[in-house]
Amino acid sequence: MPRFNLSICAAAMLLQLTAASALSFAADGTCRAYVGTYTGAKSDGIYTFEFNAGTGSATKAELAGKTENPSFVAIHPGGKWLYAVSEISDFRGEKAGAVSAFSIDKGTGKLTLLNQQSAKGTVTCHLVVDKGGKFVLAANYGSGSVCSLPIKEDGSLGEAVSFIQHAGSGVNQQRQEGPHAHSINLDAANKFAVAADLGLDKVFVYRFDSGTGKLTPNDPPFTKVAPGSGPRHFAFHPSGKYGYVINEMLLTVTGFDYDAAQGTLHETQTISTLPGPAQPGFSTAEVVAHPSGRFLYGSNRGHHSIAIFSIDQKTGRLTAVGHEPTRGKTPRNFAIDPTGTYLFAENQDSDTIVVFRIDQETGRLSATDTVIEVPSPVCVRFLTGP
Repeated sequence: MPRFNLSICAAAMLLQLTAASALSFAADGTCRAYVGTYTGAKSDGIYTFEFNAGTGSATKAELAGKTENPSFVAIHPGGKWLYAVSEISDFRGEKAGAVSAFSIDKGTGKLTLLNQQSAKGTVTCHLVVDKGGKFVLAANYGSGSVCSLPIKEDGSLGEAVSFIQHAGSGVNQQRQEGPHAHSINLDAANKFAVAADLGLDKVFVYRFDSGTGKLTPNDPPFTKVAPGSGPRHFAFHPSGKYGYVINEMLLTVTGFDYDAAQGTLHETQTISTLPGPAQPGFSTAEVVAHPSGRFLYGSNRGHHSIAIFSIDQKTGRLTAVGHEPTRGKTPRNFAIDPTGTYLFAENQDSDTIVVFRIDQETGRLSATDTVIEVPSPVCVRFLTGP
């Protein structure tokens, strides 16, 4: 398969790989990535490519497994299984989306479907695997709910063991007529789950029982953001002391102090993701903290850019550094490679993943020559495990 090469020193890159990362790198620094997409005229499901952290090269993306609207994927910490949402509203006659389980062939990268389970709510849009590798947690955008499903010994999924329906509405009756859970994330201790609900302007916190998979509301059960914000995705700081939610509708990021013992969030600031006023059709999508903890990134749709922030290590507060065009249209999710050296931006409406090099001193991005063609890319995840 053809490779797209970057001029980068392999030795310098490989020095950044640590045993703590527990990632599946070959001897030459290669790891595999999987891409979730929206299916239709162009896409058939989940795609895969290999990325070499030493040379900065990537293979051509190929179809790994067919499934409907697998917009977000998550990989089991053991590296043997992959889980994907089906962002749909009708699953086997039930008004629900679904979560699919796949086994991974590490030789070819191909995926084999193990089974699918109902997510109990419609338009399932986001998911994570808990750090013990025993449960999948998912968020349902359409009906505004969250759930957890057990992972069986063979990697397949059992029926949901926990389901919580959000209720209420927000100030924007076009976008916030009801709840719209948009993401779910677990903290480093695997004790609390954070779910951002765009429709309610609330960031919910749930206690997570890693033995049973049960989700129960924390006390307090949520924290609010400014009316009409539309909180979408959430990222924890690597230190575990701070958290950040990106607000889709007002194009802002809200920062929080995080009390890991109590699972509570306390707002510290809200900052724009744009260099100027928002224009009609603009919105945000993803937020990611750099593994060093020094930088935070957010994607702007319409503006077609990645917003770059520096993070004060003592306070967690953000300072705007700049904006980098994504060289494509409608950047959705993006991911930082395991070495912390590259940022992969998925341009959904131009069918490309553009790879940027991260300046380790400033956090700024510079486009490389690596452009990976994938139809309607939404999410990218790197294979983990032995």
